[in-house]
Amino acid sequence: MKSGFVSIVGRPNVGKSTLINTVIGEKIAIVSDKPQTTRTRIQGIYTCNDGQIIFVDTPGIHKPRHLLGEYMVKVSTRSIQEVDIVFYMTDVTRPFGGGEEYILKQLENTSAPVFLLVNKIDLVSERQVQEYIQTFNKQRNFTDVIPLSAARGTNIGILLEKTFEYLPDGPLYYPEDDLTDQPVSFLIGELIREKALILTRDEVPHSLAVEVEEYKNQNGGKVYLRAVIYTERDSQKGIVIGKKGQMLKNIGEQSRRDIEKMLDCPVYLDLWVKVKKNWRDSENNLNQLGYRP
Repeated sequence: MKSGFVSIVGRPNVGKSTLINTVIGEKIAIVSDKPQTTRTRIQGIYTCNDGQIIFVDTPGIHKPRHLLGEYMVKVSTRSIQEVDIVFYMTDVTRPFGGGEEYILKQLENTSAPVFLLVNKIDLVSERQVQEYIQTFNKQRNFTDVIPLSAARGTNIGILLEKTFEYLPDGPLYYPEDDLTDQPVSFLIGELIREKALILTRDEVPHSLAVEVEEYKNQNGGKVYLRAVIYTERDSQKGIVIGKKGQMLKNIGEQSRRDIEKMLDCPVYLDLWVKVKKNWRDSENNLNQLGYRP
């Protein structure tokens, strides 16, 4: 039996969360096309006859502009030191640049095997994939290089097989049926934030946070949820609520459908929007919302 922890690092929006969701077979990490969608360390647990892999989804490594950004980068860089294997995930459609150089520099400090995962190969030619890989191979020696498509599941089986080769012998760290280490309230809050990210304008998403204030089982198997979407400014609050409350209604309806699917029961979602000015630069607010280094 083999088991261990695998950290997935890379620039924002290279497909780290998509990879975890594809491997696990359930949505445990939210996905959007907005940079820095993942804000904290999320573990996806994959168990099979060969053993157990605990995948650690981390925020995209970027230049921080506020306390939340500093926290996110700290989570990502620290995870490189605390795992058995590191997956360095890249996007073949994006050219090699300063962001990649910074991450490669961070990887110099790890003694763990480092796999180079070249994602989104379904969007380019085989020749482009090989040229892209050559660029990275000039930078360092990787334990293995695996081209894949996280969205389509291409070469995921090969990736899992190679991962077990390099994991140490060990016990199951989590029960076989567990898919993540995160509490249900966190997953609910993330599903709501995902819908808000997708539906609101470009200037709002980074300023959004969600807190689930109440989770209560009711008669008839229904669940009552009260959640708050926080923005940093009154103007952003207006965008999230929308004309005659239509945007908030859309966010609520789409969130409720996903939450009901996850909980497998009817849900009454009581959704509010409040302003918490400059919360991303307040240590107290970050702690309240669960962002702790």
